[in-house]
Amino acid sequence: MYAIIAAGGKQYKVTKGEVLQIEKLETAVGSEVEFDQVLMIVDGDNVKIGTPYVSGAKVVGEISDHGRADKIHIVKFRRRKHYMRHQGHRQYFTAVKIIDIKN
Repeated sequence: MYAIIAAGGKQYKVTKGEVLQIEKLETAVGSEVEFDQVLMIVDGDNVKIGTPYVSGAKVVGEISDHGRADKIHIVKFRRRKHYMRHQGHRQYFTAVKIIDIKN
């Protein structure tokens, strides 16, 4: 059984017990979070597709960690023009362990 949810402007395919990194949430480590924007739920041959969301469905997760991802390097370069710029940043994330998928 898996579900597709929308969180932080992105879509994620989640299964029970999986840990995924989403955009930073302002909640404490150990607290539960519910995702009610469920786009699709697949349970074997039973498939529920929302328009845009599946009504009454939610995914429950527990926040396990906050952190920062690896550095992303941005380089702008023009050959033969003596132009090169470096930039980079580290994105904040929240690690969420999926506890349950409810129809």
